[in-house]
Amino acid sequence: MAKQTPAKQSYVPTLLDLFRQNGYDGVSLSKISEATGLGKASLYHHFPGGKDDMVETVLATLDQWLQETAVDALDGEGDALARLGRMGDRIRDAYSHGEKPCMLASLMLGSAKDDFQPQVQAMLERWMGAIAAVLTQGGMAESLAQERSEEALIAIQGALIMARAMGDAAIFERTMQRLPEQLCR
Repeated sequence: MAKQTPAKQSYVPTLLDLFRQNGYDGVSLSKISEATGLGKASLYHHFPGGKDDMVETVLATLDQWLQETAVDALDGEGDALARLGRMGDRIRDAYSHGEKPCMLASLMLGSAKDDFQPQVQAMLERWMGAIAAVLTQGGMAESLAQERSEEALIAIQGALIMARAMGDAAIFERTMQRLPEQLCR
């Protein structure tokens, strides 16, 4: 991956929003140029690999975000329920309480799926591993903890999709509020 310069990094929030809202195939260089205010030559200066380089940069930022938002929330003080609740609070905030779609899900649609699937898979596996570790530390059998961690991400992602499809962010809110207790049962 190319070096993350401050100038390059300053475009990540805009790129993240574009790819989150439109997926890989729905974002053209013209849209990116318009949203960032950069001409195509400047875009290639910052992202020599074009759109793929932009997605790689966004994924690196998301990987760091996932670590800080979800995985790190599971570390520290408290029992499994408290730690999972802390993760849920951070995830709710990160997705604007169900208003924002998931960037990882957006990338798994369309032509770029195979190109970025290994990175997305690695991030999700790390997140599931962290959830499973909390559950096993709380006394749950490892195999059940693995199943529950998978169910957690299915619930989170499914709730994001349902909230968006139904135009009702409360769906996501309810799911996130119930999730810690459901996982710990």
